[in-house]
Amino acid sequence: MNEHDQTRYIFAKSLKDLMVNQSLDKMTVTDIVKHSGMTRQTFYRYFKDKYDLVNWYFEKLADKSFRQIGNSSTLKEGLVKKFTFIFNDKVFFSQAFQSKDYNNVEHYDYQCILEFYTHIIEKKIGTIPKDILFLLEMYCHGSITMTVNWATTGMKESPEVIADLLIDALPPKLKELLSDL
Repeated sequence: MNEHDQTRYIFAKSLKDLMVNQSLDKMTVTDIVKHSGMTRQTFYRYFKDKYDLVNWYFEKLADKSFRQIGNSSTLKEGLVKKFTFIFNDKVFFSQAFQSKDYNNVEHYDYQCILEFYTHIIEKKIGTIPKDILFLLEMYCHGSITMTVNWATTGMKESPEVIADLLIDALPPKLKELLSDL
């Protein structure tokens, strides 16, 4: 891990530590900086705000999980990796998904998976027809809503079960396009 990522992870760890007793929306950059032992200047060298930090950390999740779909993972394997990562970091993701800020991780996750699935489908068929794009956007919104619900209500289902449920919820036309990953 390079020096820049080490610094980012120090801020992420501070954020996660603070989330045990404080909601993300009420936390300040000053709180994060004080807890980390770093400076505000260093924080702002890497992040625009605390939500940018949350989204950076989420990006690490994406790289380790669903972005592997189609490369070395099936759709189910990628989703299980994603939900296992979230499950293993319950406090962080429960707090992060409760945020209602305009730059929250829920919106970021939606954009990530929409872009990811769009790219896969475009590689397969070229320009995506409007009906398929509508289904994809609807599915991604529903998928994120269910992920947020799962993460903020105690993660009662296992990562495998939630992955299966989301795969079962794929509209048939999307299932056909994403089934052979």
